Amino acid sequence: MNASSTRRPWWSDAVVYQIYVRSYRDASGDGIGDLAGIRAGLDDLDRLGVDAVWLNPCYVSPQRDHGYDIADYFDIDPAYGTVADLEELVVAAHDRGIRVLMDLVANHCSTDHTWFTTALASPPGSAERARFLFRDGRGDAGELPPNNWQSVFGGPAWTRVVEADGQPGQWYFHAFDAGQPDFDWRNPEVAHYFEGVLDFWFAKGVDGFRIDVAHGHVKSADLADWPGADDGTGGHNYAMWDQPEVHDIYRSWRSLGDRRPVPAYFVGEIWVPSIDSLAAYLRPDELHQAFNFDLLVQPWDAGRMRAAVTAGLAQGTAVGGAPAWALANHDVHRAATRYGQEQHLGAPDPTDMIAAARRTGPVDVELGTRRSLAATFLLLALPGTAFLYQGEELGLPEVFDLPDDARQDPIWLRSGGVELGRDGCRVPLPWSTDAANFGFTPPGSTAEPWLPQPDWFASFAYDRQRSDARSMLRVTGDLIRMRKHLFAPTDEVVWIEHPDPHVLAFRRGDAACAVNFGEHAARIPQEWAAQPIIASAGGGSADDPGSDGDILLEPDSAAWFALDPAAADAAARGGAHPRVDTDSPSSHRDTVGA
Repeated sequence: MNASSTRRPWWSDAVVYQIYVRSYRDASGDGIGDLAGIRAGLDDLDRLGVDAVWLNPCYVSPQRDHGYDIADYFDIDPAYGTVADLEELVVAAHDRGIRVLMDLVANHCSTDHTWFTTALASPPGSAERARFLFRDGRGDAGELPPNNWQSVFGGPAWTRVVEADGQPGQWYFHAFDAGQPDFDWRNPEVAHYFEGVLDFWFAKGVDGFRIDVAHGHVKSADLADWPGADDGTGGHNYAMWDQPEVHDIYRSWRSLGDRRPVPAYFVGEIWVPSIDSLAAYLRPDELHQAFNFDLLVQPWDAGRMRAAVTAGLAQGTAVGGAPAWALANHDVHRAATRYGQEQHLGAPDPTDMIAAARRTGPVDVELGTRRSLAATFLLLALPGTAFLYQGEELGLPEVFDLPDDARQDPIWLRSGGVELGRDGCRVPLPWSTDAANFGFTPPGSTAEPWLPQPDWFASFAYDRQRSDARSMLRVTGDLIRMRKHLFAPTDEVVWIEHPDPHVLAFRRGDAACAVNFGEHAARIPQEWAAQPIIASAGGGSADDPGSDGDILLEPDSAAWFALDPAAADAAARGGAHPRVDTDSPSSHRDTVGA
Protein backbone atom coordinates (compact mmCIF):
# COMPACT_ATOMS: atom_id res chain seq x y z
CA MET A 1 0.00 0.00 0.00
CA ASN A 2 1.48 3.34 -1.00
CA ALA A 3 1.35 6.16 1.52
CA SER A 4 0.34 8.60 -1.19
CA SER A 5 -3.12 7.02 -1.29
CA THR A 6 -4.13 8.84 1.88
CA ARG A 7 -3.76 12.56 2.46
CA ARG A 8 -2.55 13.21 5.99
CA PRO A 9 -0.39 15.85 7.68
CA TRP A 10 3.19 15.66 6.41
CA TRP A 11 4.54 14.81 9.84
CA SER A 12 2.26 11.81 10.38
CA ASP A 13 4.83 9.38 8.93
CA ALA A 14 7.85 11.65 8.49
CA VAL A 15 11.48 10.92 9.26
CA VAL A 16 12.95 13.96 11.02
CA TYR A 17 16.72 14.30 11.29
CA GLN A 18 17.92 16.07 14.43
CA ILE A 19 20.94 18.32 13.87
CA TYR A 20 23.13 19.38 16.75
CA VAL A 21 24.36 22.41 14.81
CA ARG A 22 27.62 22.78 16.69
CA SER A 23 28.71 19.27 15.73
CA TYR A 24 27.26 18.63 12.27
CA ARG A 25 29.68 20.31 9.86
CA ASP A 26 31.97 23.36 10.04
CA ALA A 27 32.10 25.49 6.89
CA SER A 28 33.88 28.52 8.37
CA GLY A 29 36.91 26.65 9.70
CA ASP A 30 36.68 27.74 13.35
CA GLY A 31 36.06 24.24 14.71
CA ILE A 32 32.34 24.84 15.36
CA GLY A 33 29.57 23.51 13.15
CA ASP A 34 27.44 26.15 11.45
CA LEU A 35 24.44 26.77 9.21
CA ALA A 36 26.58 26.90 6.08
CA GLY A 37 27.91 23.47 7.01
CA ILE A 38 24.37 22.15 7.25
CA ARG A 39 23.60 23.62 3.85
CA ALA A 40 26.65 21.81 2.46
CA GLY A 41 25.27 18.56 3.87
CA LEU A 42 21.74 18.88 2.49
CA ASP A 43 22.47 16.59 -0.44
CA ASP A 44 23.57 13.90 2.02
CA LEU A 45 20.33 14.36 3.93
CA ASP A 46 18.36 14.27 0.71
CA ARG A 47 20.06 11.00 -0.26
CA LEU A 48 19.28 9.63 3.18
CA GLY A 49 15.64 10.45 2.44
CA VAL A 50 14.61 12.51 5.46
CA ASP A 51 11.48 14.67 5.36
CA ALA A 52 12.59 17.39 7.77
CA VAL A 53 15.48 18.58 9.91
CA TRP A 54 15.26 19.82 13.47
CA LEU A 55 17.97 22.31 14.39
CA ASN A 56 19.06 22.40 18.01
CA PRO A 57 19.19 26.02 19.27
CA CYS A 58 21.31 28.30 17.10
CA TYR A 59 20.24 31.66 18.56
CA VAL A 60 22.66 34.12 20.16
CA SER A 61 23.97 32.49 23.34
CA PRO A 62 26.97 32.55 25.67
CA GLN A 63 27.01 28.77 25.08
CA ARG A 64 27.22 27.78 28.74
CA ASP A 65 24.68 25.09 27.84
CA HIS A 66 25.46 25.27 24.13
CA GLY A 67 22.41 27.12 22.92
CA TYR A 68 19.85 26.16 25.54
CA ASP A 69 20.76 29.42 27.29
CA ILE A 70 19.49 32.02 24.83
CA ALA A 71 20.53 35.67 25.02
CA ASP A 72 18.68 36.89 21.91
CA TYR A 73 15.75 35.00 20.40
CA PHE A 74 15.69 37.21 17.30
CA ASP A 75 19.19 36.54 15.98
CA ILE A 76 21.56 33.72 15.06
CA ASP A 77 24.70 33.20 17.11
CA PRO A 78 27.73 34.48 15.13
CA ALA A 79 29.43 31.10 15.63
CA TYR A 80 26.67 29.56 13.49
CA GLY A 81 26.15 32.35 10.95
CA THR A 82 23.47 34.97 10.43
CA VAL A 83 19.71 35.23 10.01
CA ALA A 84 20.40 35.44 6.26
CA ASP A 85 22.25 32.12 6.48
CA LEU A 86 19.23 30.58 8.17
CA GLU A 87 16.94 31.90 5.45
CA GLU A 88 19.26 30.51 2.75
CA LEU A 89 19.30 27.15 4.50
CA VAL A 90 15.50 27.07 4.63
CA VAL A 91 15.22 27.86 0.91
CA ALA A 92 17.84 25.25 -0.01
CA ALA A 93 16.13 22.64 2.17
CA HIS A 94 12.71 23.42 0.73
CA ASP A 95 14.14 23.07 -2.76
CA ARG A 96 14.92 19.48 -1.83
CA GLY A 97 11.53 18.89 -0.22
CA ILE A 98 12.97 19.03 3.30
CA ARG A 99 11.23 21.04 5.98
CA VAL A 100 13.11 22.97 8.68
CA LEU A 101 12.18 22.97 12.36
CA MET A 102 13.83 25.12 15.00
CA ASP A 103 14.20 24.50 18.73
CA LEU A 104 12.25 26.88 20.97
CA VAL A 105 13.54 27.24 24.52
CA ALA A 106 10.93 29.35 26.26
CA ASN A 107 11.06 27.95 29.77
CA HIS A 108 14.24 29.89 30.48
CA CYS A 109 16.79 32.19 28.85
CA SER A 110 20.41 33.13 29.52
CA THR A 111 21.57 35.43 32.27
CA ASP A 112 22.99 37.46 29.36
CA HIS A 113 19.50 38.18 28.00
CA THR A 114 18.68 41.89 28.11
CA TRP A 115 15.60 41.26 30.19
CA PHE A 116 17.62 39.52 32.88
CA THR A 117 20.49 42.00 33.00
CA THR A 118 17.89 44.75 33.32
CA ALA A 119 16.18 42.79 36.10
CA LEU A 120 19.45 42.53 38.02
CA ALA A 121 19.87 46.30 37.79
CA SER A 122 16.29 46.90 38.95
CA PRO A 123 15.00 46.81 42.54
CA PRO A 124 12.98 43.99 44.13
CA GLY A 125 9.31 44.26 43.22
CA SER A 126 10.01 45.99 39.91
CA ALA A 127 8.29 45.17 36.62
CA GLU A 128 11.64 44.04 35.24
CA ARG A 129 12.04 41.37 37.92
CA ALA A 130 8.42 40.29 37.47
CA ARG A 131 9.38 38.70 34.13
CA PHE A 132 11.32 36.09 36.13
CA LEU A 133 10.90 34.22 39.40
CA PHE A 134 12.68 36.51 41.85
CA ARG A 135 11.79 35.88 45.48
CA ASP A 136 13.01 36.91 48.92
CA GLY A 137 14.96 34.25 50.76
CA ARG A 138 14.00 32.51 53.97
CA GLY A 139 15.85 32.76 57.25
CA ASP A 140 16.55 35.74 59.47
CA ALA A 141 18.52 37.54 56.77
CA GLY A 142 17.07 35.88 53.68
CA GLU A 143 20.12 33.63 53.54
CA LEU A 144 18.13 30.48 52.66
CA PRO A 145 16.55 29.73 49.26
CA PRO A 146 12.82 30.53 48.92
CA ASN A 147 12.01 26.80 48.74
CA ASN A 148 13.76 23.45 48.58
CA TRP A 149 13.44 22.77 44.86
CA GLN A 150 16.39 21.12 43.14
CA SER A 151 17.87 21.84 39.72
CA VAL A 152 17.59 19.19 37.03
CA PHE A 153 21.35 19.59 36.58
CA GLY A 154 22.02 19.01 40.28
CA GLY A 155 22.14 21.28 43.33
CA PRO A 156 19.68 23.98 44.45
CA ALA A 157 17.37 25.54 41.89
CA TRP A 158 17.90 29.05 43.36
CA THR A 159 20.78 31.51 43.10
CA ARG A 160 21.12 34.63 45.24
CA VAL A 161 21.98 37.95 43.62
CA VAL A 162 23.97 40.91 44.85
CA GLU A 163 21.84 44.04 44.91
CA ALA A 164 22.85 47.55 43.76
CA ASP A 165 24.00 48.40 47.30
CA GLY A 166 26.45 45.49 47.22
CA GLN A 167 24.49 43.42 49.73
CA PRO A 168 23.12 39.90 49.18
CA GLY A 169 19.53 40.22 48.03
CA GLN A 170 16.80 38.23 46.38
CA TRP A 171 17.04 34.80 44.81
CA TYR A 172 16.07 33.79 41.26
CA PHE A 173 14.80 30.38 40.18
CA HIS A 174 16.44 28.20 37.53
CA ALA A 175 15.17 24.70 36.81
CA PHE A 176 18.49 23.97 35.11
CA ASP A 177 21.83 25.79 35.34
CA ALA A 178 22.28 29.05 37.26
CA GLY A 179 22.98 30.68 33.89
CA GLN A 180 19.43 29.79 32.76
CA PRO A 181 16.85 31.80 34.75
CA ASP A 182 13.24 30.66 34.30
CA PHE A 183 10.66 33.09 32.95
CA ASP A 184 7.53 33.76 34.96
CA TRP A 185 4.90 32.66 32.47
CA ARG A 186 2.15 33.96 34.74
CA ASN A 187 3.24 37.40 33.53
CA PRO A 188 1.34 38.28 30.29
CA GLU A 189 4.36 40.23 29.06
CA VAL A 190 6.27 36.94 28.67
CA ALA A 191 3.51 35.38 26.56
CA HIS A 192 3.38 38.42 24.30
CA TYR A 193 7.15 38.36 23.84
CA PHE A 194 7.21 34.77 22.64
CA GLU A 195 4.36 35.29 20.23
CA GLY A 196 6.65 37.84 18.61
CA VAL A 197 9.48 35.28 18.54
CA LEU A 198 7.29 32.78 16.70
CA ASP A 199 6.08 35.34 14.18
CA PHE A 200 9.66 36.45 13.48
CA TRP A 201 10.90 32.96 12.55
CA PHE A 202 7.75 32.00 10.72
CA ALA A 203 8.41 35.01 8.48
CA LYS A 204 11.85 33.50 7.73
CA GLY A 205 10.23 30.36 6.37
CA VAL A 206 10.63 28.04 9.35
CA ASP A 207 8.11 25.18 9.26
CA GLY A 208 7.65 24.57 12.96
CA PHE A 209 9.25 24.13 16.36
CA ARG A 210 10.36 21.52 18.81
CA ILE A 211 9.42 22.83 22.27
CA ASP A 212 12.05 22.33 24.94
CA VAL A 213 10.83 21.24 28.40
CA ALA A 214 7.27 21.97 27.29
CA HIS A 215 5.74 20.78 30.56
CA GLY A 216 7.77 23.18 32.68
CA HIS A 217 6.93 26.70 31.60
CA VAL A 218 4.49 27.45 34.43
CA LYS A 219 5.24 26.82 38.12
CA SER A 220 2.79 26.65 41.00
CA ALA A 221 1.74 30.09 42.12
CA ASP A 222 2.79 29.54 45.76
CA LEU A 223 6.17 27.87 44.97
CA ALA A 224 5.54 25.51 47.88
CA ASP A 225 8.24 23.20 49.22
CA TRP A 226 8.63 19.79 47.60
CA PRO A 227 8.27 17.04 50.25
CA GLY A 228 10.25 14.57 48.17
CA ALA A 229 13.39 16.66 48.42
CA ASP A 230 13.55 16.39 52.21
CA ASP A 231 12.25 12.92 53.05
CA GLY A 232 14.45 11.13 50.55
CA THR A 233 11.60 9.82 48.42
CA GLY A 234 12.40 12.05 45.45
CA GLY A 235 9.89 11.53 42.67
CA HIS A 236 7.96 14.03 40.61
CA ASN A 237 7.78 17.61 41.88
CA TYR A 238 4.24 18.45 40.82
CA ALA A 239 4.56 22.10 41.83
CA MET A 240 7.45 22.58 39.40
CA TRP A 241 5.97 20.85 36.35
CA ASP A 242 2.76 20.31 34.39
CA GLN A 243 0.71 23.19 35.77
CA PRO A 244 -2.76 23.64 34.19
CA GLU A 245 -1.97 27.14 32.90
CA VAL A 246 0.73 25.78 30.56
CA HIS A 247 -1.98 24.76 28.12
CA ASP A 248 -2.94 28.38 27.49
CA ILE A 249 0.53 28.89 25.98
CA TYR A 250 0.10 26.13 23.41
CA ARG A 251 -3.39 27.18 22.44
CA SER A 252 -1.99 30.61 21.62
CA TRP A 253 0.96 29.19 19.69
CA ARG A 254 -1.21 26.74 17.77
CA SER A 255 -3.50 29.59 16.75
CA LEU A 256 -0.51 31.52 15.42
CA GLY A 257 0.85 28.52 13.57
CA ASP A 258 -2.48 27.56 12.04
CA ARG A 259 -2.72 30.98 10.41
CA ARG A 260 0.35 30.27 8.26
CA PRO A 261 -0.25 29.46 4.55
CA VAL A 262 0.94 25.94 5.44
CA PRO A 263 0.15 25.39 9.13
CA ALA A 264 3.20 25.24 11.36
CA TYR A 265 4.09 22.09 13.25
CA PHE A 266 4.78 21.82 17.00
CA VAL A 267 6.26 18.84 18.85
CA GLY A 268 6.89 18.93 22.58
CA GLU A 269 9.50 17.49 24.88
CA ILE A 270 7.11 16.54 27.67
CA TRP A 271 7.80 14.47 30.77
CA VAL A 272 4.58 13.74 32.65
CA PRO A 273 3.58 10.70 34.73
CA SER A 274 0.58 9.42 32.73
CA ILE A 275 -0.90 9.14 29.25
CA ASP A 276 -3.88 11.20 30.40
CA SER A 277 -1.57 14.04 31.44
CA LEU A 278 0.24 13.86 28.12
CA ALA A 279 -2.97 13.75 26.12
CA ALA A 280 -3.92 17.16 27.49
CA TYR A 281 -0.97 18.70 25.59
CA LEU A 282 -2.13 17.07 22.35
CA ARG A 283 -5.69 18.28 22.19
CA PRO A 284 -6.77 19.51 18.74
CA ASP A 285 -5.95 23.14 19.57
CA GLU A 286 -2.55 22.52 21.26
CA LEU A 287 0.61 20.68 20.15
CA HIS A 288 0.58 18.25 17.24
CA GLN A 289 2.84 15.68 18.88
CA ALA A 290 4.96 14.87 21.91
CA PHE A 291 8.04 12.70 21.96
CA ASN A 292 7.55 9.16 23.17
CA PHE A 293 10.67 8.37 25.19
CA ASP A 294 9.66 4.95 26.51
CA LEU A 295 11.21 3.18 23.54
CA LEU A 296 14.47 5.08 23.94
CA VAL A 297 15.11 3.99 27.52
CA GLN A 298 14.27 0.30 27.26
CA PRO A 299 16.92 -2.42 27.59
CA TRP A 300 17.53 -4.86 24.73
CA ASP A 301 14.57 -7.10 25.46
CA ALA A 302 11.61 -8.10 23.31
CA GLY A 303 9.04 -7.89 26.09
CA ARG A 304 10.16 -4.49 27.31
CA MET A 305 10.31 -3.10 23.78
CA ARG A 306 6.86 -4.43 22.94
CA ALA A 307 5.42 -2.89 26.10
CA ALA A 308 6.99 0.46 25.18
CA VAL A 309 5.55 0.31 21.65
CA THR A 310 2.14 -0.64 23.02
CA ALA A 311 2.24 2.31 25.41
CA GLY A 312 3.26 4.68 22.62
CA LEU A 313 0.48 3.44 20.38
CA ALA A 314 -1.99 3.87 23.24
CA GLN A 315 -0.77 7.45 23.60
CA GLY A 316 -1.49 8.05 19.92
CA THR A 317 -4.91 6.43 20.18
CA ALA A 318 -5.78 8.58 23.19
CA VAL A 319 -5.32 11.75 21.19
CA GLY A 320 -6.22 10.47 17.72
CA GLY A 321 -2.77 11.28 16.36
CA ALA A 322 0.55 9.74 15.39
CA PRO A 323 3.26 8.93 17.96
CA ALA A 324 6.70 10.58 17.73
CA TRP A 325 9.43 7.99 18.33
CA ALA A 326 13.17 8.29 18.98
CA LEU A 327 16.01 5.97 19.93
CA ALA A 328 18.53 8.72 20.70
CA ASN A 329 18.96 12.47 21.02
CA HIS A 330 21.42 15.08 22.27
CA ASP A 331 20.67 14.34 25.94
CA VAL A 332 21.43 10.61 26.16
CA HIS A 333 24.21 8.19 25.34
CA ARG A 334 24.21 6.85 21.81
CA ALA A 335 22.17 3.75 21.02
CA ALA A 336 25.17 1.63 19.97
CA THR A 337 26.70 2.19 23.39
CA ARG A 338 23.52 1.64 25.41
CA TYR A 339 22.74 -1.61 23.61
CA GLY A 340 26.34 -2.77 23.93
CA GLN A 341 26.34 -2.45 27.71
CA GLU A 342 25.08 -5.00 30.20
CA GLN A 343 21.29 -5.01 29.94
CA HIS A 344 19.43 -4.64 33.24
CA LEU A 345 16.39 -6.66 32.27
CA GLY A 346 14.98 -7.04 35.75
CA ALA A 347 14.98 -3.35 36.53
CA PRO A 348 11.63 -1.53 36.50
CA ASP A 349 10.94 1.27 34.08
CA PRO A 350 13.12 4.15 35.26
CA THR A 351 11.59 7.17 36.98
CA ASP A 352 14.43 9.35 35.65
CA MET A 353 14.49 8.28 32.02
CA ILE A 354 17.25 10.61 30.88
CA ALA A 355 19.64 9.57 33.65
CA ALA A 356 18.87 5.91 32.94
CA ALA A 357 19.98 6.42 29.35
CA ARG A 358 23.38 7.78 30.43
CA ARG A 359 24.86 4.75 32.18
CA THR A 360 28.59 4.10 32.18
CA GLY A 361 30.34 0.75 32.13
CA PRO A 362 32.00 -1.64 29.65
CA VAL A 363 30.66 -1.60 26.09
CA ASP A 364 30.75 -4.31 23.42
CA VAL A 365 30.75 -1.90 20.48
CA GLU A 366 30.31 -4.58 17.81
CA LEU A 367 27.29 -6.02 19.60
CA GLY A 368 25.87 -2.58 20.32
CA THR A 369 26.23 -1.49 16.71
CA ARG A 370 24.49 -4.65 15.51
CA ARG A 371 21.64 -4.09 17.92
CA SER A 372 21.30 -0.38 17.12
CA LEU A 373 20.81 -1.21 13.44
CA ALA A 374 18.17 -3.78 14.34
CA ALA A 375 16.48 -1.19 16.55
CA THR A 376 16.45 1.20 13.58
CA PHE A 377 14.43 -1.43 11.65
CA LEU A 378 11.94 -1.39 14.52
CA LEU A 379 11.85 2.41 14.73
CA LEU A 380 11.24 2.93 11.02
CA ALA A 381 8.56 0.25 10.79
CA LEU A 382 6.39 1.85 13.45
CA PRO A 383 3.50 4.17 12.56
CA GLY A 384 4.07 7.83 13.30
CA THR A 385 7.05 10.14 13.14
CA ALA A 386 10.59 8.83 13.51
CA PHE A 387 13.26 11.18 14.86
CA LEU A 388 16.83 10.26 13.91
CA TYR A 389 19.65 11.93 15.84
CA GLN A 390 22.68 12.89 13.76
CA GLY A 391 25.37 10.21 13.74
CA GLU A 392 22.94 7.40 14.54
CA GLU A 393 22.79 6.66 10.81
CA LEU A 394 26.53 5.97 11.10
CA GLY A 395 26.18 3.77 14.17
CA LEU A 396 28.44 6.06 16.19
CA PRO A 397 29.10 4.91 19.76
CA GLU A 398 29.33 7.27 22.73
CA VAL A 399 32.73 8.88 23.27
CA PHE A 400 33.45 8.13 26.92
CA ASP A 401 37.17 8.92 26.94
CA LEU A 402 37.07 12.68 26.47
CA PRO A 403 39.74 14.53 28.47
CA ASP A 404 38.34 16.13 31.61
CA ASP A 405 39.49 19.57 30.49
CA ALA A 406 37.61 19.18 27.19
CA ARG A 407 34.23 18.48 28.74
CA GLN A 408 31.80 21.40 28.70
CA ASP A 409 28.41 20.05 29.74
CA PRO A 410 26.95 21.82 32.81
CA ILE A 411 25.97 18.38 34.15
CA TRP A 412 29.67 17.44 34.32
CA LEU A 413 30.57 20.76 35.89
CA ARG A 414 27.71 20.97 38.44
CA SER A 415 28.20 17.34 39.52
CA GLY A 416 31.92 17.88 40.12
CA GLY A 417 32.74 15.29 37.48
CA VAL A 418 30.59 12.57 39.04
CA GLU A 419 28.33 12.45 35.97
CA LEU A 420 29.88 12.47 32.50
CA GLY A 421 26.96 14.42 31.07
CA ARG A 422 26.16 14.67 27.38
CA ASP A 423 29.37 15.71 25.64
CA GLY A 424 30.04 12.17 24.43
CA CYS A 425 27.05 12.12 22.07
CA ARG A 426 27.87 15.62 20.77
CA VAL A 427 31.36 15.01 19.38
CA PRO A 428 31.58 16.44 15.82
CA LEU A 429 30.68 14.02 13.03
CA PRO A 430 33.31 12.22 10.92
CA TRP A 431 32.83 12.93 7.22
CA SER A 432 36.07 11.81 5.58
CA THR A 433 38.31 8.97 6.72
CA ASP A 434 41.63 10.54 5.77
CA ALA A 435 40.99 14.28 6.05
CA ALA A 436 42.08 16.45 8.97
CA ASN A 437 39.43 16.36 11.70
CA PHE A 438 37.74 13.68 9.59
CA GLY A 439 36.45 16.38 7.25
CA PHE A 440 34.37 18.12 9.91
CA THR A 441 36.37 21.30 9.25
CA PRO A 442 37.09 22.52 5.69
CA PRO A 443 40.42 21.88 3.93
CA GLY A 444 43.16 24.21 5.13
CA SER A 445 41.54 24.93 8.49
CA THR A 446 43.92 24.93 11.44
CA ALA A 447 41.20 24.98 14.10
CA GLU A 448 40.54 21.94 16.24
CA PRO A 449 36.93 20.74 16.63
CA TRP A 450 35.24 22.15 19.74
CA LEU A 451 35.22 18.62 21.17
CA PRO A 452 38.06 16.23 20.26
CA GLN A 453 37.28 13.32 17.92
CA PRO A 454 38.79 9.93 18.79
CA ASP A 455 40.96 8.14 16.22
CA TRP A 456 38.46 5.30 15.95
CA PHE A 457 35.95 7.68 14.36
CA ALA A 458 37.71 6.90 11.05
CA SER A 459 35.92 3.56 10.73
CA PHE A 460 32.52 5.30 11.03
CA ALA A 461 33.13 8.13 8.53
CA TYR A 462 30.54 9.03 5.91
CA ASP A 463 32.83 8.45 2.93
CA ARG A 464 33.69 4.92 4.05
CA GLN A 465 30.07 4.01 4.67
CA ARG A 466 28.79 5.49 1.41
CA SER A 467 30.82 2.93 -0.55
CA ASP A 468 29.65 -0.04 1.52
CA ALA A 469 26.15 -1.34 0.71
CA ARG A 470 26.10 -3.17 4.05
CA SER A 471 26.98 -0.12 6.14
CA MET A 472 24.70 1.39 8.75
CA LEU A 473 24.39 4.52 6.59
CA ARG A 474 23.38 2.71 3.42
CA VAL A 475 20.96 0.32 5.12
CA THR A 476 19.34 3.17 7.08
CA GLY A 477 18.82 5.06 3.81
CA ASP A 478 17.29 1.95 2.24
CA LEU A 479 14.90 1.64 5.17
CA ILE A 480 13.80 5.27 4.99
CA ARG A 481 13.08 4.96 1.26
CA MET A 482 11.29 1.61 1.61
CA ARG A 483 9.25 2.87 4.55
CA LYS A 484 7.20 5.11 2.27
CA HIS A 485 6.43 2.26 -0.12
CA LEU A 486 5.74 -0.48 2.41
CA PHE A 487 3.77 1.23 5.16
CA ALA A 488 0.88 3.67 4.88
CA PRO A 489 0.36 6.11 7.76
CA THR A 490 -3.00 4.47 8.48
CA ASP A 491 -1.60 0.92 8.65
CA GLU A 492 -1.99 -0.20 12.26
CA VAL A 493 0.32 -2.48 14.21
CA VAL A 494 -0.96 -6.04 14.41
CA TRP A 495 1.23 -8.15 16.68
CA ILE A 496 2.38 -11.54 15.40
CA GLU A 497 2.98 -14.10 18.11
CA HIS A 498 6.17 -16.12 17.75
CA PRO A 499 7.02 -19.27 19.75
CA ASP A 500 10.37 -17.73 20.67
CA PRO A 501 9.72 -15.06 23.36
CA HIS A 502 12.84 -13.22 22.22
CA VAL A 503 11.29 -12.41 18.83
CA LEU A 504 9.19 -9.26 18.47
CA ALA A 505 7.12 -9.24 15.29
CA PHE A 506 4.23 -7.25 13.89
CA ARG A 507 2.42 -6.60 10.67
CA ARG A 508 1.38 -3.29 9.18
CA GLY A 509 -0.70 -3.54 6.04
CA ASP A 510 1.07 -5.77 3.53
CA ALA A 511 4.45 -5.79 5.29
CA ALA A 512 5.91 -7.09 8.52
CA CYS A 513 8.86 -6.38 10.82
CA ALA A 514 10.62 -8.94 13.00
CA VAL A 515 13.40 -8.33 15.52
CA ASN A 516 15.34 -11.13 17.18
CA PHE A 517 16.45 -10.00 20.64
CA GLY A 518 17.78 -13.46 21.50
CA GLU A 519 21.16 -15.17 21.37
CA HIS A 520 20.18 -17.79 18.78
CA ALA A 521 18.82 -17.65 15.24
CA ALA A 522 15.03 -17.71 15.05
CA ARG A 523 12.85 -19.22 12.34
CA ILE A 524 10.37 -16.90 10.68
CA PRO A 525 7.50 -18.96 9.22
CA GLN A 526 6.84 -18.47 5.54
CA GLU A 527 3.11 -18.08 6.04
CA TRP A 528 3.59 -14.58 7.45
CA ALA A 529 6.90 -13.72 5.81
CA ALA A 530 6.24 -14.72 2.26
CA GLN A 531 8.96 -12.57 0.77
CA PRO A 532 11.98 -11.19 2.67
CA ILE A 533 12.95 -7.66 1.65
CA ILE A 534 15.80 -6.41 3.82
CA ALA A 535 17.65 -7.55 6.93
CA SER A 536 20.12 -5.95 9.29
CA ALA A 537 22.45 -8.96 9.29
CA GLY A 538 23.82 -10.83 6.29
CA GLY A 539 24.34 -7.89 4.00
CA GLY A 540 20.93 -6.34 3.78
CA SER A 541 18.76 -9.29 2.71
CA ALA A 542 16.80 -11.91 4.61
CA ASP A 543 17.20 -14.78 2.18
CA ASP A 544 18.77 -17.47 4.35
CA PRO A 545 16.12 -20.22 4.45
CA GLY A 546 16.16 -23.02 6.92
CA SER A 547 15.90 -26.65 5.87
CA ASP A 548 12.12 -26.47 5.87
CA GLY A 549 11.95 -23.28 3.85
CA ASP A 550 11.46 -20.92 6.79
CA ILE A 551 13.59 -17.79 7.03
CA LEU A 552 16.38 -17.72 9.59
CA LEU A 553 16.70 -14.45 11.48
CA GLU A 554 20.13 -14.04 13.06
CA PRO A 555 20.57 -13.10 16.75
CA ASP A 556 20.39 -9.38 17.54
CA SER A 557 19.08 -8.59 14.07
CA ALA A 558 15.91 -7.52 12.32
CA ALA A 559 14.20 -7.88 8.96
CA TRP A 560 11.29 -6.55 6.97
CA PHE A 561 9.09 -8.91 5.00
CA ALA A 562 6.42 -8.42 2.36
CA LEU A 563 3.19 -10.34 2.82
CA ASP A 564 2.20 -9.52 -0.74
CA PRO A 565 4.42 -9.75 -3.87
CA ALA A 566 3.23 -6.33 -5.04
CA ALA A 567 4.48 -4.78 -1.81
CA ALA A 568 7.85 -6.41 -2.33
CA ASP A 569 8.03 -5.06 -5.88
CA ALA A 570 7.16 -1.56 -4.67
CA ALA A 571 9.89 -1.71 -2.04
CA ALA A 572 12.41 -2.98 -4.59
CA ARG A 573 11.59 0.00 -6.80
CA GLY A 574 11.98 2.37 -3.86
CA GLY A 575 15.40 3.66 -4.82
CA ALA A 576 13.96 7.16 -5.18
CA HIS A 577 12.37 8.41 -1.99
CA PRO A 578 8.82 9.52 -2.94
CA ARG A 579 8.50 13.18 -2.00
CA VAL A 580 4.76 13.09 -1.45
CA ASP A 581 3.09 16.18 -0.11
CA THR A 582 0.39 14.99 2.26
CA ASP A 583 -1.08 18.38 3.03
CA SER A 584 -2.39 19.24 -0.43
CA PRO A 585 -2.47 17.79 -3.96
CA SER A 586 -0.07 20.41 -5.32
CA SER A 587 3.67 19.83 -5.64
CA HIS A 588 5.79 19.22 -2.56
CA ARG A 589 8.13 22.10 -3.29
CA ASP A 590 5.26 24.54 -3.68
CA THR A 591 3.75 23.60 -0.35
CA VAL A 592 6.83 23.26 1.84
CA GLY A 593 7.12 26.27 4.10
CA ALA A 594 5.18 29.49 3.94
